Amino acid sequence: MTRTTDHFPVHGTTRHDEHGLLLVLDHRLDGHDTFLSGRLDLGQGQAAVRIITLDDVTVLRPMETIEVTTPSWAGTLHLPHGLRPRSIPGDLTDAARTTHRDLDALDAAELRYALTFLGESTTEQIRIARVEVIVSALPTVEGEAA
Repeated sequence: MTRTTDHFPVHGTTRHDEHGLLLVLDHRLDGHDTFLSGRLDLGQGQAAVRIITLDDVTVLRPMETIEVTTPSWAGTLHLPHGLRPRSIPGDLTDAARTTHRDLDALDAAELRYALTFLGESTTEQIRIARVEVIVSALPTVEGEAA
């Protein structure tokens, strides 16, 4: 499967919280809950957004500064689809090696999930904690003590 991008027309209203702008979709984004980020085009270029889908609502949090000057908005949401990078980052490799954990024990789906989970970290502290979570779930390397 090659990498493609799905495009969805979206519209909604704006809200703000202590962290900034929130874009609340008028309809829940169904069938795409596994996507944690995408790109939103509001007509003046694309901006990266985090996708938060709850029971009955989907909220987009811009990860870069965008300007929405009206209470309602419309645009196109671009979601990545297909193959994701599978290279294991150095911090994860180093943590596994240091604790004598076996990254090779992950099958392709588990590795994709772990790398997506790690890649969606929003701060260095969250990334460090996620590396620890992933590594702690791995089996020890045979013949080595943890």
